[in-house]
Amino acid sequence: MLAVSNLTINYGEVQAVDSISIKVKAGELVSITGANGAGKSSMLNAISGIRAVASGKIVFAGEDITGLPAHQIVRKGLVQVPEGRQLFATLTVRENLLAGRYSNSSFLLDNVIPESLIQRFPVLGERLNSLGSSLSGGQAQMLALARGLMNHPELLLLDEPTLGLAPIAVTEVFDLIAELRDQGLSILVVEQNVRQALEISDYAYVLESGRIVLEGKGGELLNNSRLVESYLGVAQSD
Repeated sequence: MLAVSNLTINYGEVQAVDSISIKVKAGELVSITGANGAGKSSMLNAISGIRAVASGKIVFAGEDITGLPAHQIVRKGLVQVPEGRQLFATLTVRENLLAGRYSNSSFLLDNVIPESLIQRFPVLGERLNSLGSSLSGGQAQMLALARGLMNHPELLLLDEPTLGLAPIAVTEVFDLIAELRDQGLSILVVEQNVRQALEISDYAYVLESGRIVLEGKGGELLNNSRLVESYLGVAQSD
């Protein structure tokens, strides 16, 4: 479904991502983990068309999307839920959800929130007329996820979905991500909570200073002594 080959990303003279290659197969949940500043979010932003690439190739559903603008990539079924939620604080929950359809022609014509979405996110159904600014951190993250699903993505990109959340909300978000994968949605997630990300991942990549230093099945990496010593201790102290 997604194949990234030899991707390099620069910020001026600083190389944030150095010739990285990853794959996401249909129906898989793949995670990119590692310490802060490793290049994880830069890579995700390049895949979704937000960040320009210096070199490399990004192929989604058999089509080369390298260099395409973000709005065109969204229309192809690749949707990113950004770090920090990026909600519209002065809009209601309903309006935030409808904004998820902005990239397609139904944005102005279809103002119905799917019942299936309300059933998946009952807390949002109870607060459709509440302002985005009134939500708790966990509720705001659920709204950001729901907004991403409004576009019926083929591949969902999640950038630090548990950042700044209380432990109980972190568990709820990971449970939801695993449930979406189990229902057939392909997911690529960037996450600093290494242990929890690996526990639900079919495959994972560990980045360090813009390079892949470890990769493999999530369960296998949990038993990797190098990862345990170098990353899990850091993740548990976050």
